[in-house]
Amino acid sequence: MASLTLPLKIDMSQVHFTDEQFYLLCMSNPDLTIERDAKAALILTSPVGGDSGRREASYIADLIIWNRQTGLGEVFSSSTMFKLPGGGDRSPDAAWVERSRWQTLTAEQRQKFPPIAPDFVLELRSRTDSLETLQEKMQEYMTSGVQLGLMVNPQNQEIEIYRQGQLREVRSLPTQFSGEAVLPGFMLQIDRFVED
Repeated sequence: MASLTLPLKIDMSQVHFTDEQFYLLCMSNPDLTIERDAKAALILTSPVGGDSGRREASYIADLIIWNRQTGLGEVFSSSTMFKLPGGGDRSPDAAWVERSRWQTLTAEQRQKFPPIAPDFVLELRSRTDSLETLQEKMQEYMTSGVQLGLMVNPQNQEIEIYRQGQLREVRSLPTQFSGEAVLPGFMLQIDRFVED
């Protein structure tokens, strides 16, 4: 997905989006995907193409099936915006939050942008995504408290695994991704990507 970052390089005492104003901006523009990084830069992203959307749905389906079997948490799609503790407002392609952590949120917090870092996030790099920008986003997740992150990179035929307090691990495809202690028993087979 192509993205456009709007770094609001102005005196923030003159222009500042409160959380409520940012929420209203997003709700007033439902055809746009708007994120905000930890430095308050607005990021506009376009929809993904058919191949990326199909792959994303497949990964979410595997996560949902595992979660229904275990009942350990809640699964979220790319339409969900999380207000991260590190300051950003981000929408991962897929996310999972452990049930007891989700239940600590109030009904209002659950209805708006949940103020919580997911335990697990997945990002699928589309053809128009800058690798460096997506890696920075993954680091932002980890800084905000995400425990386990997976970035699938079809262009380079590899995945990047992000773990709290560790260096990222890069693996060539095909490979199998384990949810480790964060998603116990979850396994995701990721094959080489072939142009359709």
